[in-house]
Amino acid sequence: MEGKIKWGILATGDIAKKFAAGLKVLPDAGLVAVGSRTMEAAEKFGRQFGIPSCHGSYQELASDPEVDVVYIATPHSLHKENCLMCLKAGKAVLCEKPFAINAGEAREMVDMASREKLFLMEAMWTRFIPSIQQAQAWINEGVIGEVRMVEAGFGYRDQVGITYDPNLGGGSLLDVGVYPITIADIAFKGPPQKIASFAHVAGGIDEQAAIIFSYEGGGLALLSSAVRTRTQGDALIMGTEGMIKIHEPFWRSKKLSLMVPGKEEEQLDVPMLGNGYNYEAAEVMGCMRAGKLESEVMPLSKTLEVMVILDAIRGQWGLKYPGERA
Repeated sequence: MEGKIKWGILATGDIAKKFAAGLKVLPDAGLVAVGSRTMEAAEKFGRQFGIPSCHGSYQELASDPEVDVVYIATPHSLHKENCLMCLKAGKAVLCEKPFAINAGEAREMVDMASREKLFLMEAMWTRFIPSIQQAQAWINEGVIGEVRMVEAGFGYRDQVGITYDPNLGGGSLLDVGVYPITIADIAFKGPPQKIASFAHVAGGIDEQAAIIFSYEGGGLALLSSAVRTRTQGDALIMGTEGMIKIHEPFWRSKKLSLMVPGKEEEQLDVPMLGNGYNYEAAEVMGCMRAGKLESEVMPLSKTLEVMVILDAIRGQWGLKYPGERA
């Protein structure tokens, strides 16, 4: 693809605003359209970010011939519907995490992209930021030896928002639990053999959860998520020869520590360009220019793998969302 790749943003909430701001630091990205449920909301968003085409429905955005790729920023429960709509309209898609409500929905999305021969990726931005890329490089290089244990949690306290609506797939696991699970996946390079988890469920959502993963060879991940409890935000990756600390907040960290016995602790500042959302957007555009249908950093197989894990965890709690189908 030559020239700027033209983006459309579907929805106008906080995450959409962050993504729009991230695009501004990419010279080969053009934000040309936005779609909302109302024209008023679309035009307000358009004025804020200088977007030329504003649409009063999601379908109008998907049908816009000027758009090459759509970033989907709607609530979790709408991801499948919105993604399939955009794919049917011939658009490449970057879909905000969690990719879908469950693995069944995720497979429908992946299958549609495959049939239509269109690019599709989950917007798990943490996998692309420089600090996580550096931590992953240390692991792959064997700097801390064999990974044996991971500790990570993401918990905040709030009283409002879609996070507390079960009809929208609310709760801590899908909202923020995917981040510590992602760190464990990066560290152990694959899914766990066994899962043990507990959650406090109220009002149809998991308010907080504790999760243990067991891996072949004895590795363990101790993870947590919460939406009514503020937790510490560091992540620790511990190996036979040392430890990596991803400083708080680990999901968008700018600082790492490498601790190897017998050596002085190494602290590394890892600055980010822009607000960090630009890295996933740059990956999408790089893949599209190369004619790829998925990312090697965030492949669709990895998205499906994590969705299966999320389903297994919720299955242990007996938690299903209203109207959810496998």
